[in-house]
Amino acid sequence: MPVRVVPREDEQVDDERQGVDFATAVSNCPPTAERPQAIDIDVDIYKPSIARANVAPSTEQPEGSAEYVDALDLKDYTVLQQHCMFWDRDRDGVIWPQDTFIGFYELGFNLFFCFLATLVINLNFSYPTRLGVSYIPDPYFRLYLPSIHKAKHGSDSGTYDKEGRFVPQAFEDMFSKWDRGDKGALSAGELWNMIAANRLAADPFGWAAGIFEFGVTWLLVQQDGMVDKEDLRRIYDGSMFFKIREAYRTEKGWNKGFGLREFFNLGREQWAKNKNRCPSLDSVVSKVEKTVTQKLHRA
Repeated sequence: MPVRVVPREDEQVDDERQGVDFATAVSNCPPTAERPQAIDIDVDIYKPSIARANVAPSTEQPEGSAEYVDALDLKDYTVLQQHCMFWDRDRDGVIWPQDTFIGFYELGFNLFFCFLATLVINLNFSYPTRLGVSYIPDPYFRLYLPSIHKAKHGSDSGTYDKEGRFVPQAFEDMFSKWDRGDKGALSAGELWNMIAANRLAADPFGWAAGIFEFGVTWLLVQQDGMVDKEDLRRIYDGSMFFKIREAYRTEKGWNKGFGLREFFNLGREQWAKNKNRCPSLDSVVSKVEKTVTQKLHRA
């Protein structure tokens, strides 16, 4: 599907007004004016173009999710590893297919979507991460957290660098380029325009991966059709997954991610009301939750 960019008023960038003495847009390449970069974010973020190894800052949260990193003792993990830590329940650096399945189940998805996500993630990303250990494919399709950066695909936003660090400039550029109206959020249409614009030539896997990742993000955290900037930042560092799981443990539950997510969540509420239909799965989930909670408290 071709990218449809909604024109902005006064689209030409006034570089002097932005505080730079060089061109950031030229007339012979309209996208450079239609998609302005985030120029003045160094006021809030120190050296924003330098990737952060273990923290994901934004202009609103210059320190990132410091309380999350400290509470779970994640300072020695990259932001991409932190993003995946929710699924590494025993902190052994290996994510089994059943870990992926149970993780998505805890995030509120129904069994069909949990199975689909497990197939997509473990089948496609197991071997790239396995290369940090061996050239022989893993017969169990496990993901290896120490080399999770090898699973980085093309046609993405560039917010993770090739080593799994977080690039504040790239994250802020997502909203500078695609957030029409400075809402501090991205609509489904804006996300689609961004995904389409990020496509690289001859990279169908990267295109599909981008659609899947941002599609799941929208299903999880959208509210009134929008993905909030802070929610997306917390998706990148993984703290949002723990927040969602804790919300589902309360009577109120998680109050975001409606809309299309209801389609994938069909039967989830009825299933929760009648756990006898799948006692073994719920027993496993309960045991895992209890074990992880105890380990985190001890940590």
